[in-house]
Amino acid sequence: MADQLPKLLIVEDDEGLQAQLKWAYDDFEVVIAGDRESAIAALRAEEPAVVTLDLGLPPDPDGTSEGFAVLDAIMALKPDTKVIVASGHGARASALTAIERGAYDFYQKPVDIEQLGLIVRRALNLHHIEAENRKLSERAGDGNRVLGGLITAAPEMVRVARTIERVANTKASVMLLGASGTGKELLARGLHEASDRRDGAFVAINCAAIPENLLESELFGHEKGAFTGAVKTTEGKIELADGGTLFLDEVGDIPLPLQVKLLRFLQERTIERIGGRATISVDTRIVCATHQDLDAMIADGRFREDLYYRLAEIIVKIPSLAERPGDAALLAKAFLNRFADEMNPQVKGFAPDGLAAIADWPWPGNVRELENRVKRAVIMADGKLVGAADLNLDNVEGGECEALNIKSAREQSDRRMIRQALARTEGNISSTAKLLGISRPTLYDLLKQYDLQA
Repeated sequence: MADQLPKLLIVEDDEGLQAQLKWAYDDFEVVIAGDRESAIAALRAEEPAVVTLDLGLPPDPDGTSEGFAVLDAIMALKPDTKVIVASGHGARASALTAIERGAYDFYQKPVDIEQLGLIVRRALNLHHIEAENRKLSERAGDGNRVLGGLITAAPEMVRVARTIERVANTKASVMLLGASGTGKELLARGLHEASDRRDGAFVAINCAAIPENLLESELFGHEKGAFTGAVKTTEGKIELADGGTLFLDEVGDIPLPLQVKLLRFLQERTIERIGGRATISVDTRIVCATHQDLDAMIADGRFREDLYYRLAEIIVKIPSLAERPGDAALLAKAFLNRFADEMNPQVKGFAPDGLAAIADWPWPGNVRELENRVKRAVIMADGKLVGAADLNLDNVEGGECEALNIKSAREQSDRRMIRQALARTEGNISSTAKLLGISRPTLYDLLKQYDLQA
């Protein structure tokens, strides 16, 4: 209801401070939690807009492990929640770490109620503005593009994009983890364009595609005469990205001896070309990606643990296409429009069975597989519409997405079914309602409730 008070979750184990904070916010519906378990339960049940979080919670009241565990859980479950962490005297480093991990702001202990109140109300105002902007973007029809052109309507991918936007202007190194074909390079480029390095170069290198004996020269460059065939001095990728961003794709394929040299660069921010003696200062931000299990590689001695922690100050996990409800049809239409313009202008769209096949296929090869199938189908199509036969797809059932609570699970299920039905019917309201087994007015109500567009 419009007159409901906004919800504020206070995570604090000091009972006296709990009472003091609770009575200070009579314009909020205040929920109290004293430990990690009750905090996460309250988050799931109440879905507060703002959380104040003391990092020192039992059973580790003198440390920060429990507080950071709560913060990580909030960012995973409700990343749009504004979290304000408590920072004791001398604990500023922990507060800054919390900001890097997604917290909105921090406050100093002992608590100044008025100062904290200003921070809380500012956070609530920003939460309202962001929510309204998301609704307006969707209603304006441009809500499917985020992070410099990434096409998505899935909350899972929007969260990834917002995380990358949040860390873009920090100096933190970012590691993108995801299966092949999920769009890691596109996200890395989006991070670069959202950062203050956008005017510098974005240089990408696939470490798995270059022979081991050439990879060092590609990264660090070489002097003339350094080896047979080195007929001129050549700058490496790290040097070419000076002032910009270097994207190391498949970083797990870098051989161990070269990992040592890369670690030295990250520590000292200087390089030496092969065959050279001069030390060259380079200001290059490293963003890397891999589909491999680096923890297992570290345990096997195939990847240096110290290098991992240098490269993975911020870890972003990218969902597969099967975990992004509605995105397959959305992306397929974008690919079809592009390829039809380039290769087969008579193709105008998808037949209903083609959209149904796209919605149901599990996409083990992710976005890359989808792009390749649509490209081939556009080239080979005889008529104006691309069908399931052109895509060479058989229908299978997809998986389920994790929800925050029962209410969220129902909402996710409704959204997913409506998106898939709209995709199959090309946005036709009557056909969508018939496919879902509901009336047109009911469908209109659901579209309005979930801010969906036909």
